[in-house]
Amino acid sequence: MKEVTFGGTTVPAIGIGTWHMGDRADRRDAEIAAIQAGIHAGARVVDTAEMYGSGRSENLVGEALTPFNREDLFLISKVLPENASRDRMQASLEASLKRLRTDYLDLYLYHWRGNVPLAETITELQRLQETGLIHRWGVSNFDGDDLQELWALPEGPKVAANEDLYHLGSRGVEYAVLPWQQAHKVPFIAYSPIAQGDTHGHQLASNPVVKKIAAAQLTLSAAELTALDRQFPKPTTATPLDIL
Repeated sequence: MKEVTFGGTTVPAIGIGTWHMGDRADRRDAEIAAIQAGIHAGARVVDTAEMYGSGRSENLVGEALTPFNREDLFLISKVLPENASRDRMQASLEASLKRLRTDYLDLYLYHWRGNVPLAETITELQRLQETGLIHRWGVSNFDGDDLQELWALPEGPKVAANEDLYHLGSRGVEYAVLPWQQAHKVPFIAYSPIAQGDTHGHQLASNPVVKKIAAAQLTLSAAELTALDRQFPKPTTATPLDIL
């Protein structure tokens, strides 16, 4: 499995997302089992957020991770825009840590931009890193212009990652965001990399080319990659950042 490095820590490139987990009591045991199965299969990264189910996802993740050695995991959570201020962020973070049953996060992301000045949010994220409550901070749903604004801040180049929507049916980040992050050595995290199946109009799971290739070997050939490019072409011009 490929790997990615966040601020000196190298982890498998495929992680476990938890959006929509914790919303239904009748699925709780199955969702916990799914997270644990992923870790047993070799995943180390678990990605959640205080927004997911208004904390219910974090609660579920905290329970699911209880049997594992915390130091073996790379735990990500996210702060809501309305909590991303000097006055509110630490309390928000501490509530997330309590739900997750841990005393630190490996990576804490600013979930998306809101009304708090970006400089204030980044200064507070850096302060929280210095307390040890988080080991790294990053951003999410940032477009090219957002990243350039971030980079211009005194603490901006300390960003550990940006997480955006990215899958076959949504390749807009390939035009400007991915090249910028590669040039500045900022790791990219893709959320919903399989577009949540056939939701949101992308129809990946039912696409005949995808289905044919999915039945082949795990390593894709050049011809298969070309076929996917034809079905889901990469952008040739700048497009607004896609979100779910």
